[in-house]
Amino acid sequence: MTSTADFPQMLRAAALRVTRPRVAVLGAVYAHAHADTETIFTRVRDELPEVSRQAVYDVLGALTTAGLVRRIQPSGSVARYESRVGDNHHHIVCRTCGTIADVDCALGEAPCLHAADTQGFEIDEAEVIYWGVCSSCSTAQAVQSHP
Repeated sequence: MTSTADFPQMLRAAALRVTRPRVAVLGAVYAHAHADTETIFTRVRDELPEVSRQAVYDVLGALTTAGLVRRIQPSGSVARYESRVGDNHHHIVCRTCGTIADVDCALGEAPCLHAADTQGFEIDEAEVIYWGVCSSCSTAQAVQSHP
């Protein structure tokens, strides 16, 4: 588990300057897995009321480019950010409530799926999104259909 004390070192190791907005954005992403930009912005504003929305967008872009956070965007969803990076894991999304959860790689290392025809590409990563209904929504649907 990464603590807020580690954030400055993480930024330095990625050759990024340590700034209050960068530390606050990292904290928000680590505290809220699969958070959208609005959630991250709200959390950062709680800590730094003067920070602009554009600054948060810029920081998220820099952190993503540096590999400190991962940006995902399931079909029909806004961009989401997570702190779990570098392991080529996948995601499962609830079609009803939109909850997103991590799913470990099928074979354990990237790429954990192999294309039948690589079309001449050297594949280094596979991204899979599983879709379904989470247990909470399944239970709610079952209760509604059997009053």
